[in-house]
Amino acid sequence: MLNKKSVDDINVKGLRVLVRCDFNVPLQAGKITDENRLVAALPTIRKLIADGGKVILCSHLGKPKGEPKPDLSLAPVAVRLSELLGQEVKFAADPEVVGPNARAAVEAMNDGDVILLENTRYRKEETKNGEAFSKDLASLCDVFVNDAFGTAHRAHCSNVGVTQFVDTAVVGYLMQKEIDFLGNAVNNPVRPLVAILGGSKVSSKISVINNLLDKVDTLIIGGGMAYTFMKAEGEEIGTSLVEDDYLEYSKEMVQKAADKGVKLLIPIDTVVAKEFNNDAPSRIAKRGEIQADEMGLDIGPETRKLFADAVADAKTVVWNGPMGVFEMPNFAAGTVAVAEALAHIDGTTIIGGGDSAAAVNQLGFGDKMTHISTGGGASMEFLEGKALPGVVAANDK
Repeated sequence: MLNKKSVDDINVKGLRVLVRCDFNVPLQAGKITDENRLVAALPTIRKLIADGGKVILCSHLGKPKGEPKPDLSLAPVAVRLSELLGQEVKFAADPEVVGPNARAAVEAMNDGDVILLENTRYRKEETKNGEAFSKDLASLCDVFVNDAFGTAHRAHCSNVGVTQFVDTAVVGYLMQKEIDFLGNAVNNPVRPLVAILGGSKVSSKISVINNLLDKVDTLIIGGGMAYTFMKAEGEEIGTSLVEDDYLEYSKEMVQKAADKGVKLLIPIDTVVAKEFNNDAPSRIAKRGEIQADEMGLDIGPETRKLFADAVADAKTVVWNGPMGVFEMPNFAAGTVAVAEALAHIDGTTIIGGGDSAAAVNQLGFGDKMTHISTGGGASMEFLEGKALPGVVAANDK
C-alpha cells in the first residue's frame, strides 16, 4: 500500500505553497478547447485557499523544448482559472519561469492569493531534472503539493527535483485518488478482479500483461493486440495488425495464465474488412476464419457478449485500450459494448487514461465509471507495478 501525506494532513495558513498541476490543455488560437484538467485541479486549489495559504501554481504545457514559445504560454489558463475560482489568478510572465515577475508577485501575496507561473518547460533543465531550476522553484515556497498525475512517471524539476529542497512535500486530491484507485485497487483489490486490455500493440503492454497475470482473476485481451495472440495459436489473421516478434511471448502469457488459474479471454469472432476505412464493406468472421486479404478492425458480436458476461459479476475492473478502431464509427461497436457493460456493474470501474478514457467520455459513460485516470503513460506504469517518481517523492505518512 502506498501511504503518502496529502493536503488533508497539513494546514498551510500563512505559508507559500507551490502546487504542481496538470494544466497541459489543448489550445487553439489562444482558446482552451477542453478544460477538464483545469476543473479537476480546483478541489486541491480551493482547499489551500481556504486554509489561507499563498498558492503558487505551476504546470507544463506542450513541448516548448526549453525555450519560451508564446503560443505555449499559460497566460490563457490564468484567465480561465480566475473565472473558475471566482478570484484573480495573477500570471507571472517570466520567460525563465522563476524571474523578477514571479518573485515580486510572491513577495506581494496575501493569505488566500493565487498566482500562476509560466510554462515550466520554458526551462531546459525541467525535463532533465536539473538542480538550478529545482532550487529556483523551491526558493518560492515553504510547502510543495504535487497534483499532476499525468507527469508522475517522469522525474522533472517541478514534480521531483523541487522536493529535495523543501521540507514538506505532499500530494493533492487528484494524485491521492489515482494512488487509491490505480495503485491500491490493483495491489489490494476487492475480487473478482478483471482487467481488460486493448489497443494496438502487445509490445507496449508487455509488462502490464505480465504484472496483471499475477493479480487478476480474469484477463481480457481485445483490440489490435489480440491478433498477435491468435497468430501465436496458429490461426489465420489475414492482414490484421500483428507483431511477429511477440508470438513467443504471447504463448508464454497463455501458459502463465493457465499455470496461475487465470481466465484469459481473446476474441472468438471479429469484424473484418479488406481495407482500413470506415466505409469499407465488412463481415463477421469466426476465429480462424479470417481470409488472407482481410483485416480485423473490431471485436464481433459474440465476443462483445463474452466480454460483457466476463465482467458482469466483477467487483473491480481495470480497462486500458479500445477494442477496435473506435475512431471509425463503423468499427466502434466493440468499444461501446465494453463501456456499456462496465456502466452496468456494481463493482469499482477504473479506466486507465489515454484512448479508453477518451472513448468512455466521448460515448457519454464517463459519469458511470468509478475512476477515470488523468494520465495515460503514468497509469500504464502504475499497472506495470512500477514506482512512479512523482509519487515516491512525496513524504510518507
